[in-house]
Parts: sequence; C-alpha cells; structure tokens
Amino acid sequence: MKNLNVVAAVIYYQDKILCAQKSAHKYPYLSNKYEFPGGKVESEESYEEALIREIREELNLNIEVKEYLLTIKHSYPDFNIQLVTFSCMVNSIEELALNEHQDVQWYTIDDLEQLDWASADIPIVNYLLNNKI
Repeated sequence: MKNLNVVAAVIYYQDKILCAQKSAHKYPYLSNKYEFPGGKVESEESYEEALIREIREELNLNIEVKEYLLTIKHSYPDFNIQLVTFSCMVNSIEELALNEHQDVQWYTIDDLEQLDWASADIPIVNYLLNNKI
C-alpha cells in the first residue's frame, strides 16, 4: 500500500479557519469532503516549504506558517497518510482562487463540527476544538 507524506494548513483569517471542500475524487470516500488544504511533500522540501508551495498552488494564497500543531497517521482503504499539520495566518484573501477545490468556507472553531470532513482531518478538528488556539 502506498504511503504518503503530506502537510496540512489550518489557515486563520480574522478569527476564522479556512475549510476547503474537495471536488470529485478517484476515491469516492474522499469526494466532496472537507479538508484542511495542503499536499504532498516533495523531496528536498521542508514541511513548511511544501505547505507554502501547496497553498499558493491550490488557493493562490500567501500564508505565514506559525507553528506545528500535530501529526496524524491514518489508513484509508487505498493508501496510508502521514499528515503533518501547522497553524498558519493569511493577511489577505483578495487573491483567493479555487484551483483544486470546489468550495471554501470560513468557520469559527466551534462551527467546524458541522462539516463532512475527510477521515484523516477529523483528528485535527478535534484537536482544534479541545485546544481552542
């Protein structure tokens, strides 16, 4: 089974968090699910560099990586994922573009539970609810 090393950004803007909805996916269990955006870490890239690159590519946003939050190890039916998660800030969302997602929403921490999250992202939601950073 394939193992993926992935980063995710919990992006804050004006006390809300960006929640990105996936488009249709080759694995139906990921289609239309919400996630914290990010992507695969390339060789010779730090986690922070990968996160900045991926968010720029996917959402056209320039983020500032603030701090490491947690690492999730999750097994999906078709692959394993290690999801390294960071808290990030963005100063402007004027240039926001959906290059890979079908939608984004901005939610307060307390409202995150109402979304249909990808399985690997649920522990991040729980961490945020329990730590209220």
